[in-house]
Amino acid sequence: MSILFVDRETAGEKRSTPYLEYCADQLKQYFEGVRQEFDLNLITEGTEFQKKVWNSLLKIPYGSIETYLGQSKNLGHTSAVRAVAAANSRNKIPIIIPCHRVVGSDGKLTGYSGGLWRKKWLIQHERKICGFENQLELLP
Repeated sequence: MSILFVDRETAGEKRSTPYLEYCADQLKQYFEGVRQEFDLNLITEGTEFQKKVWNSLLKIPYGSIETYLGQSKNLGHTSAVRAVAAANSRNKIPIIIPCHRVVGSDGKLTGYSGGLWRKKWLIQHERKICGFENQLELLP
């Protein structure tokens, strides 16, 4: 399973299962601002290191941000900032595993599979729901 960002509706057959509909409903609730955590049985495919990095993303609170260095320190791999960033970039289920909540050490937005404008929008969306509107200008 993966989440892909698209800029327009695609033609073709649309397949669905009850579980995909359940996931889509939770994503819809997230975008409506009524869901801050996902209740999904996640089975990720990746190396043990990648899985450890992705699990650490789930610990970053809704509406908060962390730096790649901070995430590396939290994992006990202070010198592995680039490896942590690379693992984040291989996350196949963004938003559900919130890699958008990680920024550069200088607070700038860096790297996101959906584009930096989406990363900024997702962070601002969460901060607005949390009542942090006055902090939105802190994002570049």
